[in-house]
Amino acid sequence: MEKDYFTHPTAIVEEGAKIGAGTKIWCFSHIMEGAVLGEKCSIGQNVVIGPGVILGKNCKLQNHISTGTGLELADDVFVGPLVGFTNVVNPRSEVNRRGQYLRTYVGKGVSIGANAVILCGIEIGEYAFIGAGAAVTKSVIPYALMVGNPARQIGWMSRAGGRLNFDEKGEATCPENGERYRLVDGRVEYLGK
Repeated sequence: MEKDYFTHPTAIVEEGAKIGAGTKIWCFSHIMEGAVLGEKCSIGQNVVIGPGVILGKNCKLQNHISTGTGLELADDVFVGPLVGFTNVVNPRSEVNRRGQYLRTYVGKGVSIGANAVILCGIEIGEYAFIGAGAAVTKSVIPYALMVGNPARQIGWMSRAGGRLNFDEKGEATCPENGERYRLVDGRVEYLGK
């Protein structure tokens, strides 16, 4: 049976991994048994997708990323180069923590900047934007703009990646595409065009 995705000759896709149509896996990457990659994903150079990791459709993982059991990315997630995901709270070389992996969930449309670190056991809400080099140590609400170490919220981002500036009525328009948003009780509501 002919595969309907691209694999660079130096990449390894283990038996038992499920790869969606149109996905591209570039050089020196390793997709382990039990991993599930949705359609039209792009896996950069030297990326490891661990057992049981789930990627939704159209996820883009740049170069030099390692993911481990417990990680799930929803559709349309962007992960910049050298991002680190953890899956154990208290790792020790001499103590086997298998079976203690924590679930980390990254919502639809999230962008994670280069060199960010995402600690395990948290959720990142849809369309949140994690700045380069941020250390995310707790869950993030949807549309939040997070920067620093530890990461703290400094604003809001639209679905298109535009910075949202809310007026006195709690309304904002995306500078990228004109979509409208409302801020209610510390949460962003998407209103459309």
